[in-house]
Amino acid sequence: MSIAINDLYEMLSPCKLCPRECKALRTEGEQGFCKGTEKVTVASIGPHFGEESPLVGEQGSGTIFFSGCNLHCVFCQNFDISHKICGRSVTPVELAGIMLGLQNIDCHNINLVTPTHYTQQIAEAIVIAKDKGLKIPAIYNSSGYDKVGTLAYLDGLIEIYMPDFKFAKDRDAQTYANAQNYPETARAALKEMHRQVGDLEIRDGLAVRGLLVRHLVMPGGGDSAKEIIDFLADEISPRTYINVMGQYHPSFCASDYPELNRLPLPSEIAEAREYAQSKGLRLDDER
Repeated sequence: MSIAINDLYEMLSPCKLCPRECKALRTEGEQGFCKGTEKVTVASIGPHFGEESPLVGEQGSGTIFFSGCNLHCVFCQNFDISHKICGRSVTPVELAGIMLGLQNIDCHNINLVTPTHYTQQIAEAIVIAKDKGLKIPAIYNSSGYDKVGTLAYLDGLIEIYMPDFKFAKDRDAQTYANAQNYPETARAALKEMHRQVGDLEIRDGLAVRGLLVRHLVMPGGGDSAKEIIDFLADEISPRTYINVMGQYHPSFCASDYPELNRLPLPSEIAEAREYAQSKGLRLDDER
C-alpha cells in the first residue's frame, strides 16, 4: 500500500490527480483548479442525517466536508466551501484521527465529501486509520469527475463509492461546470468504481459496500436523466442503487442562466424516478 501512496504523491505535483491534469505545483503551495494545495482543508465534520437512508441509520453518516472542488458548477449548493478554501488545514495523521473520532461517536461510516482533489492525502489517512482500528466503511462521495488511473489506487481502501452523475451532455458540462468530457469521464469512473465494489450491499438496513449513484434532476433535464439511467441499467448493473434527487434550486450564480433559474417541475422529478423504476434500478425512496 505504501507504493500506491507514493505513486499518488507523485501525481500531486505537478497535479495529475483528476481529469483536468492542471499540472499545478501543489507541493510548492500553488493552487490547482480545485483551489487545493498540498494541505488538506476540512470545512466541517460531524454526523449527518440528510443522506440516503442506508447511510444514515440511527447514528448518522460521519461526514467530512472538504473545501474546494474540481468542478465549478454554476448552480452549486455548497458554493461557500467548494468554490473557495475555508476551514482548517489537517495532516493525513490528523485526518485519520478525525475518522477514528467519528467511529468513536458511533457514526455508521466515514463520508468523504468532495474528495477528488485530496485523493492522495485521504488514501494515506485511511491506511493510518485502518492500522489504528477503523472498521466502518469509507465512502468516496464525489462529483463523478474522477480519473480512472487515480481511482485504481483506492481499490481496497474505499468500501462505498457514491458519485454524482450530473450531466449526460458534454455541452451542459462545459457550460455549467467548466468540465470538458464530463459524461465520458464519469462513465469510465463509474465502471471502475463498480469493478472495485460491485452493487450496493445493505445489511440490517445499512450500506456496507458497493456503488450508490446520485443524479440531481435539473430543470428541463428529462432527456439527460433518462440517458444516465439507461447507462446505469445497461452498462453498470440493472441492480444499481440510485438516488434520483429532486432538491435542485437556483443557487450561486444559476440565476444568470434563464434555463436554470427555476425549480424542476414535480412532473419532471416523477418522470425520472418512474423511468429508473421501469429500468429495474434500485431507487432510494427516501429522497
